[in-house]
Amino acid sequence: MLILQPPLIDSLPTAGSPLKTLSNLPKSAIPLAIADIASRSNSLVLVLVEKSQDAQQLVNALHFYLGQEHHLDAEGEADGSVDLPIVHLPDWETLPYDSFSPHEDITSERLKALSQLSDLHRGLLILPIQTLAHRLPPREHLDGQRFVLTTGDTFDLHTERRRLEASGYHAVDTVHEHGEFAVRGAILDVFPMGSQQPLRIELFDTEIESLRAFDPDTQRTITKVDSVTLLPAREIPLTETGITTFRNHWHETFEGNPRDCSIYQDVSSGLAPPGVEYYAPLFFNHMATLFDYLPNDTQTVRIGALHQALEHFWGDVGTRYESLRHDRRKPILAPEKLFVRTEELFSELKPYGSIEIRDPDTQHPRLRPLPDVTFDAKADDPAAKIKRLMQSGQSVVFVAESAGRREALLELLAKHGVRPQPLEQFSDFKPESQPAVITLGLLDQGITVDGFSIVPESQLFGRRVPQRRRRKQHEIATDLIVRDLSEIEVGDPIVHLDHGVGHYQGLETIALGHDINEFVTVEYRDGAKLYIPVTNLGVLSRYAGGDPDAVSAHKLGTDRWSKAKQKAAEEIRDKAAELLDIYARRAAKQGYAHQIDETQYDRFADGFPFELTPDQETSIDAVLADLKAPRPMDRLVCGDVGFGKTEVAMRAAFASVSSGKQVCVLVPTTLLAQQHFESFRDRFADWPVTVDVLSRFKSPKETKAIIERSNQGKVDILVGTHKLLSSDLQLPKLGLLIIDEEHRFGVAQKERLKKYRADVDVLTLTATPIPRTLNLSMAGIRDLSVIATPPARRLSIKTFIKQKEDALLKEAILRELLRGGQVYYLHNEVKSIERSADDVRQLVPEARVIVAHGQMRERELEDVMTDFYHKKYNVLVCSTIIETGIDIPSANTILIERADQFGLAQLHQLRGRVGRSHHQAYAYLLTPDPRAMTPDALKRLEAIEAASDLGAGFQLATHDLEIRGAGELLGEDQSGNMQTIGFSLYMEMLDEAVTAIREGRTPDFDQTESAHAEVDLKIPALIPNDYLN
Repeated sequence: MLILQPPLIDSLPTAGSPLKTLSNLPKSAIPLAIADIASRSNSLVLVLVEKSQDAQQLVNALHFYLGQEHHLDAEGEADGSVDLPIVHLPDWETLPYDSFSPHEDITSERLKALSQLSDLHRGLLILPIQTLAHRLPPREHLDGQRFVLTTGDTFDLHTERRRLEASGYHAVDTVHEHGEFAVRGAILDVFPMGSQQPLRIELFDTEIESLRAFDPDTQRTITKVDSVTLLPAREIPLTETGITTFRNHWHETFEGNPRDCSIYQDVSSGLAPPGVEYYAPLFFNHMATLFDYLPNDTQTVRIGALHQALEHFWGDVGTRYESLRHDRRKPILAPEKLFVRTEELFSELKPYGSIEIRDPDTQHPRLRPLPDVTFDAKADDPAAKIKRLMQSGQSVVFVAESAGRREALLELLAKHGVRPQPLEQFSDFKPESQPAVITLGLLDQGITVDGFSIVPESQLFGRRVPQRRRRKQHEIATDLIVRDLSEIEVGDPIVHLDHGVGHYQGLETIALGHDINEFVTVEYRDGAKLYIPVTNLGVLSRYAGGDPDAVSAHKLGTDRWSKAKQKAAEEIRDKAAELLDIYARRAAKQGYAHQIDETQYDRFADGFPFELTPDQETSIDAVLADLKAPRPMDRLVCGDVGFGKTEVAMRAAFASVSSGKQVCVLVPTTLLAQQHFESFRDRFADWPVTVDVLSRFKSPKETKAIIERSNQGKVDILVGTHKLLSSDLQLPKLGLLIIDEEHRFGVAQKERLKKYRADVDVLTLTATPIPRTLNLSMAGIRDLSVIATPPARRLSIKTFIKQKEDALLKEAILRELLRGGQVYYLHNEVKSIERSADDVRQLVPEARVIVAHGQMRERELEDVMTDFYHKKYNVLVCSTIIETGIDIPSANTILIERADQFGLAQLHQLRGRVGRSHHQAYAYLLTPDPRAMTPDALKRLEAIEAASDLGAGFQLATHDLEIRGAGELLGEDQSGNMQTIGFSLYMEMLDEAVTAIREGRTPDFDQTESAHAEVDLKIPALIPNDYLN
C-alpha cells in the first residue's frame, strides 16, 4: 500500500486533541491525502463532505488509491484481504417530510453501511454532512433483524417467509429488485439488501441443500455460496411490536382522529406507505444517531464549509415544516425528532480527533496539479507533452476507466513510442522502479506528487470521461419482448391459429383415461369452450391490434375465421406489394460496397470515451457488415433514449467517409440538428473530415453557401432537418443516409425518403418505433438491431399520473433543486408559456427559471439552451422543442402539463430527457380530471406509467399497436384487417409474403389451415400446484 513519505501530517489527532488543519492542497490532491491519512490510522476515519455528489466522487477516487474495487468475492462483497474497507452512507435523496421513500438501491446501500459499522474498527466511512444530521434506528433494531443462513441449516419455509415479510421484504412472482422474495415449491429466491445479486435457497425437506447467487434478468444461477447475511429491508420495523409502538406513539404525539390519516391506516394494516421514513421515531422508544454506531477512537476529516452547508439544510427543513405542519390529514413530526441541530452535531463531533481540509489551492510544496499533457492530434508528435513529463524524471501512472479503454489506450500510446506496463492496482505501484504504468480507476483529476504523476485518460484527451460505476449488467432479453404469453390474464383476448379470437379463461387440469393433463381454456361466442393441451401452446398468441375490451369472440363451427384470414391474406398480397417490391429490388440491386480501412477505423473507435455495451458492439458489427456488403443497407437501430445509438451512427459515418463517400444525417428538429452537428464536429475534430449543418439557425446566405459546397462534394458529413430533402441539394457522392426518429417526419417527407432506400445505405435510429416501423422491422423487411443495455448505474424513471396542484409542483421542483439538479416544466401553449413561467417563479422563488419554445428567434433559443446546459438556470419552462436530443445529465425531473394530449412515442421521448445519470429521475404526467380524458388517452398514460423499466421503448411500440388499432402497412389509415386477426398472426402471414417475394415466388395463402402431426407419449403434462405455491 502506497504511503506518502514524509507524511502530510506529523501525527494524527487522537480523541480530545485540538483540531488539525491541512490547507493549500490542490482539490485533486484531497482524495490522495485522505487515502494517506487512512493508511496511517489504526482507527475508523469518518470523512464529512458538503454534498452527496462530493461523497460519490470521493468514494470513486479512494477506490482507485486504495485498490478496493479489485478485491471482490463471488457476491461482489469486499473480501477479508482488504485492509481498508471503504463504506459509503448515502443520503436519502428525498425532501424533508417527503411523500416519497428513498429508492430501494439507496436503502440497500444504507443498511449495508450501517450493518458493517458494528464490526468496522479500521477503514473509511464517507457521507455528506446532512446525512450525519439524520436520526437513525437504534443499533439493536438492525442487529436483531439481521440473520445468517448457511448451507446445512434447518430452515422452516413457513416461518422464514413470515420473518422476511416482518423484515420488510415483499413477495413477488419473480425476484428482480432489492427487498423482494419469491417461493416456488422447495425453492426460495430472495434479493438481500446490501447484496450485489439475489440468492436462490434450495431445500431438501427442512434443510438448506444449497445457496446460489443468480442473475435477476435471466434467472440463471451464477455461483454457489456457503452463507449469506440477510439484512432487514427497511430502516423501520413493520413487525407486530413495531406497529403497536407506532400506534401508541401516534396517539401520544398527534391530536385528531387517526382514522382520517392514510399513513396511520396503512401502517396499522402492515403496509409501508411512501414517505413513512419521516415517521421513523414513532416505531421506536428512542432514536439513535450515527455517533451511536461509531467506535470511540474514530477520527474525522472535514472537507469544505460544513457548518454553512448544514445551516442551509436546516433552513430547507424549517421551510418545509412550516408549509406542511397544518395538514390535519397528514400531521408531521417536529424537525428535532428527525434531525440533529447544527450546534448539537458539532458538539458531538468535538471529542473525536479531527482534521479539517480547507482553502483548496495550487501552492502546496509537494502536491501539485497535473501539467497540460493533452494529446494534440494535429502536432507532428501528438504525445510530445506526455513525453516531456516523462523525460523530466517523473514516473507516470496512466489511468483508464475500464479494461476495454486500457487496451485502446495502450495501443494508442505504443504508436507514439510510450509503453507503460499494466498494473493490477495503484496500491501496488513502486515509483522508484516503474517509470510508466497503466491501471484502472475512476479518477476525475490527475496530480503530481513526490516524483510521480497520475494521468487520467480524461486529461490525456482534453475532455472529461463521464463517471461510471459498473454495477450488475442489466440486459433485457430482446427475444422475449415481442411475444410474451405470461402477460395474458383471465378474460384477455387470445388468438388460436385455426379457430380465431376467444377469451382466455385460465388453466384447467383434466383426467383423460389414466393420464392427468393440463389444458388452456379459451371461451368463444355463446359460451363454447375450447381446451388446448399445454403441449400445443404454439397455436396460441396474445391478441394485439385493437381495444381488447371491444374485441368480439368468434363462433366455433363457422367459416367466419377462415374468411377473416383470407381477407387479410388478400390485403397483405395486394396492398403491401408496392412496399415489398422496393425492398425486394433493394435486396437484388448492386449497391456500393464500402471499403473500410481497419487501422484508421480502430483509431477512430479509440476516441470513444465509454466502454461499449454488448448491444452496442453487436449493432456496430451488424452495421459495418451491411456497409461492406454490395446491396444497399436498410437497418433500424432501436435503442431507448440515451442508450448510445449516436455512437453507432458516428462509426457508420466514419466508415462511409473514409471510403470517399458523403453522409447525410437527417433529424426532426433544429435543436437536435445543432446538437448532432456539435457532437459530430467534436468527434471528427482530429480527422480531415468537413462537417456542416443545415437548419433554421443558418441565414439564407449561409444555407446557399453550404448547399453549393455540398453539391461540389466539399462537405463530408451534412447534418440537417427536412431541408436536406430539398431538391436544391444534389450530393454527388452520397453513400449513407442516417435518419434519427423517422416517425417524427410527415407523410410527404417519408415519401421522399423512399426514393433513397433502393440506392443508398440507410441507417434509421429510433427510441420508440411507431407501429408501421416496428411492423416492417419485425417482418424481416428491414434489418433490426436492438440496444437494450442501459449505461451502468442508470435507474429507471419513476413515472406518476397526477392532477395538477400547486403543492405537488412545488414539492417536485424543490426535491430536484435541493439535490443540485435541474427541472423541465413542459407547457405546450406558446401564448401562455410566459404566464406559466411566472407561476413557477412565484411558487418556487429560489428557482432560476427561463423559457424556451419554437417561436423564439434562433439565436435566442440557442442562448437559452446553452445557459440551461451550463446550469445558469435550473428550471426550464418549455414547449415540446426539448423532445429530441437535448442531453443534460443533471436534469432529472420533468413535469408535463396536459400529458393526455400527447402520443405514446412523444411521451416516451419527453420522459427520456431525464434519467441520464445515476440519480433517481421523476416524470410527472399532469392531467385534468380523468372524466375529461378520452379512453385512448387514459390507455396511453397507463401504458407509459407501466413501462417505466429501462429499455421500455420497444415494449411501448407494441402497446401503441393495441391503442392505435395497429393500422395498415401502407398509407396513413389507422385501421385494417390486422384488428380482425390480431397482430401476431398478421405478422406471421406478412413474413410468409416477404419470404415468397425474396425467393421469387408468389405468396400462397389459399391453404390457410395448417396440418399438425401429434405424438402422444402417454406422459402427464402439468406443473404441480404445490410447486407453484
